[in-house]
Amino acid sequence: MKPGILIISHGSRDTAWVMIVEEAVSGLSLREEIPVAISFLELVEGRLIQDGIDELEHAGVTDIMVIPLFMSSGSTHVDEIEYALGAKPEPERETDLELFTVQARIHYGYPVDDDPDIAIMVWDKLRDVSKDPAKETILLIGHGSVHDGFRQRWQEGITSLAKRVREVSGVAAADYALLNPDNVRSKVEYWREQGHDVLVAPLFLSEGYFTKVVIPEKLEGLTYRYSGRTLLPHPLFPHWIERQVERLLERIRGEG
Repeated sequence: MKPGILIISHGSRDTAWVMIVEEAVSGLSLREEIPVAISFLELVEGRLIQDGIDELEHAGVTDIMVIPLFMSSGSTHVDEIEYALGAKPEPERETDLELFTVQARIHYGYPVDDDPDIAIMVWDKLRDVSKDPAKETILLIGHGSVHDGFRQRWQEGITSLAKRVREVSGVAAADYALLNPDNVRSKVEYWREQGHDVLVAPLFLSEGYFTKVVIPEKLEGLTYRYSGRTLLPHPLFPHWIERQVERLLERIRGEG
């Protein structure tokens, strides 16, 4: 058995976005030397998922540990990639993604969802806009989903993460809102009516159109504090990947 790691993110035409993902992965400190490939679902020519599979298999990898760098198991991309890699027999929703050519055994990991490291990262990005935690509510804003089943997974993960963020930050309350279906504006209005200052935290990997345009437009005219800072870059993110790799390695060796 020779394990390898395939890290899959969405992809962007913005080279800075791609570099942020690459920098996060370059910070990995694994206990043993394992080949790592970074791939993208779309938009990054020569770095797509099949390219990553081919790279690892060319290096002799027999077992590929897949780390999906997506914010929630409620992402339809997490579902369709798992199917296209052959890790599940059917996707939960119809997809245009064709099956990849894979010889190695696939061990599919999990997206961000809810994790102690992620909660610390969220708070670290918000500290600068916090003034009086006892009077503040942190509102996590995620992409969400309009699809049944997927929406509920988004809600489950982000609800649990909000609780962790409240614990590490010491604020009065923590809540969430989703862009799909859209309840962002109503959540800010609710907490303002309760007399709280609202700190808005975008739950996205890196900055882009949603964090710079969509969220501010939805909250236009409301009173809130917003750093616009996303999870990456952050020194804890490689640690989140490392812990997942260790768990997958234990599972693989247990099966062997």
